[in-house]
Amino acid sequence: MSYWNPIERYGVDRFATDLHAANGVGVITPDLTPEEACDWVGATDKADVDRVFLVALSSSDERIARVAEVTTGFIYAGAVMGVTGARTSLSDEVRGLVDRVRKHSDLPVAVGLGVSTPEQAHDIAQYADGVIVGSAFVTAIKQGGAEAAGELARTLASGLGRV
Repeated sequence: MSYWNPIERYGVDRFATDLHAANGVGVITPDLTPEEACDWVGATDKADVDRVFLVALSSSDERIARVAEVTTGFIYAGAVMGVTGARTSLSDEVRGLVDRVRKHSDLPVAVGLGVSTPEQAHDIAQYADGVIVGSAFVTAIKQGGAEAAGELARTLASGLGRV
């Protein structure tokens, strides 16, 4: 995951090529819109790197269709409105968002933004193809290093029935 500015400053083609050379397979760009992504689409196609765009709870069907046109890999469905960060609860509307995305694309749909508990991971796994956890890992690392991040991973996996 990267904001667009570092990619642009690095060089769009160079970033995609270097990422592929380092065995990277894709990039989530949360602040890049499909309308502004022409250079990125070309560079990632050429370098064989997936590009992941986001849809929000507020996305119209037209917007979801546009995102689906340019996304490869998977579509990232935001579980909450607003910025990233762990939440105690997620919107009940996210299941409907995933259903709407599936009407426009056969790509996997992964849900993230705010996911931090095994219960949330379990609930999301019932209707989405993937569960994305980011900020909770950053917090765990800040508070307890790799050991805390490992414990969080085990706890989240238990919510998926994988421990």
